[in-house]
Amino acid sequence: MCGLTAFVTVGGTPGCAHCANDFLGLEEQLEESLDLVNHRGPDARGRWFSPDHRVGLGHVRLSIIDLSPAGNQPFHDSENAIHAVVNGELYDHEQYRTELAHEYSFKSNSDCEIVIALYRHYGISFLNKLRGEFALVLYDANRKLFLTARDRYGVKSLYYTMVGNRLLVATEMKSFLPFGWKPQWDITCIREGAWMSGSRMFFKGVHRYMVSQNFKTPEVGMYWDTDYPDKKTVYPHSEDEVIDRVRELMLDAVRIRLRADVGLGIYLSGGLDSSAIAGMAVKLVQEGTKLGNDTSGERSKIDCFTVQFEKDSGFDESEIARRTAEWLGVGYHPIYLDEEAIAARLEDTVWYSETPAANVNGMGRLAVAEAARAMGKKVILTGEGSDEHFSGYSDLLPNFLLEPDPSWPQSLAKQADIAEAWKVLEERDRVLTVGMDEVAAPTKRMLNNTTLSARLSTIISLPYSSWTDQFMLRPPSTAFAENFGVQVLHKMMEKWHPLHSTQYQWMKTVLANYILRYIGDNIDMVHQIETRPPFLDHYVTEYANNIPPSLKIRYDPESKTFREKHILREAMKPFVTEEIYNRTKHPFVGPFTYQEDGPVHNSLKRLLTEENVNQLGFFDNDAVQRDFIKAFRDKDGMCFQRAFTVAQYVVLGQRFGVKKAQDPGCSETSSGPHV
Repeated sequence: MCGLTAFVTVGGTPGCAHCANDFLGLEEQLEESLDLVNHRGPDARGRWFSPDHRVGLGHVRLSIIDLSPAGNQPFHDSENAIHAVVNGELYDHEQYRTELAHEYSFKSNSDCEIVIALYRHYGISFLNKLRGEFALVLYDANRKLFLTARDRYGVKSLYYTMVGNRLLVATEMKSFLPFGWKPQWDITCIREGAWMSGSRMFFKGVHRYMVSQNFKTPEVGMYWDTDYPDKKTVYPHSEDEVIDRVRELMLDAVRIRLRADVGLGIYLSGGLDSSAIAGMAVKLVQEGTKLGNDTSGERSKIDCFTVQFEKDSGFDESEIARRTAEWLGVGYHPIYLDEEAIAARLEDTVWYSETPAANVNGMGRLAVAEAARAMGKKVILTGEGSDEHFSGYSDLLPNFLLEPDPSWPQSLAKQADIAEAWKVLEERDRVLTVGMDEVAAPTKRMLNNTTLSARLSTIISLPYSSWTDQFMLRPPSTAFAENFGVQVLHKMMEKWHPLHSTQYQWMKTVLANYILRYIGDNIDMVHQIETRPPFLDHYVTEYANNIPPSLKIRYDPESKTFREKHILREAMKPFVTEEIYNRTKHPFVGPFTYQEDGPVHNSLKRLLTEENVNQLGFFDNDAVQRDFIKAFRDKDGMCFQRAFTVAQYVVLGQRFGVKKAQDPGCSETSSGPHV
């Protein structure tokens, strides 16, 4: 919904001989940092500084709820002691307004103002009361408490770093630049792939997640974490009960996300998740729920937007989406994404997402956001989170078969049936278990033999320069495991079924640090689109996590077939076509092969020059050029993914002005290591 920047000076004393000049400089820096994310909030801008300028809060607003100036931020309590800036959407705010009206004087009808009221009532535990997608900074001047937090899944990004003795917090890392931040590559983090699985970023000293501190060194904590039941405990509910409850929870999650004072639409692909969201929206609108600012109650006013790739690419789902839209009676708007459109959006996608990725999905997301905004939409419902909760990804299948499922009596209990299912799986997709032989034995034990770490290690493998080997202190699979912490690893080894362990791993890594950044909020907000994912409602999560693995994935020994998201399919059956109900999971992904001398080839050729690659400092240019050639000459998809990712690092290096990383043992390095 918005963008924010904040700072607090830690340590030392606020007094100085040149305070007036320092104050003016800080105000200018905060203003410039907001300029860099003005696209996120063109409707209003606000700033607040403590009298000694030790603390500063900045906010750019995209108006969604309460479009009046009263909803502009920062928010302040009546004593002018508690101050807050919030990015995102908070649901159930009407309930809290009613409950707290006797003790807090609300100044607006904005959903975000409840942050201060809840903090005054519950203290820092107010975070557990928040339902929605958000990032926030709150400062309590009486307690000298500076607190930041983001939502449970990381739908809204929040980063922090230190520049001198000043702690900077921002929605996007680029907002640190005006404060004198000089980004440096964190080679250890890059080589270990740790930026995908932990709080560290590929820039040195930049982190994400909650920070709470009191003019002292930042402390990172967690106010919520997903959990799963003991795998040996028999599940007490019937399949029909689960179907009904999932349907009920999902309808509620969609219902509250249809509320807005602006135009609202839906991103629709050819899959179950987005189709179900559209189907539930139709049901709710016909029952009288408002669709954003539309009160007509007509299903035809529900606009759905679909990425349309080349018809012969093998990745286009637009015809399936069209049939779904026609069946539902909703508006259908395909956005054609050819090579030229992909190439034109490549660099902006990297700059705004701040994420190097191995596919063109982000360009597709940028294109549909632009189209939705052109049709007057400010809010879009999306399908992220379904596969994590209900086991839709093919990478989860081998982990489903690692152990029997005692929690569901009708599951595959016989070793012979499990062995047969393994054979079927290997014939279907051998790549799902590739790389497991290379994972160190202690790491396998920590992760209870789950396979995701090995799969991700192969995906993030890039043509690095040999000198960077000295900075890879752990294999990527070990870094992946250790980032979860000892308590979680114990649950993976002793308590959780391997399928649930892998769901946790995916949610904390690929979803939070990759999917939600590259095809999420940072991209959507380029065109002032607030996206809301109903599947990432924590009430849905907490119920879905207790559902037995054998109700999420169903294996039929007679037909020798797997049915992913079984329980979700049954719950969503009334809202989707027969085609969608029966369709095998196809992840949203764009093409990996393109023609030589085409727009994509020419864009990569311009980015992957020897000079540009060498300026990064940590890639082997000869290997990069081999990948680049094979990607287009031989139509090699893996080579394309590697070359495409290196090109995105080039864009990040250029746009952020990152100094070349150098081997500390190299004679050209005169001032010590810069890695």
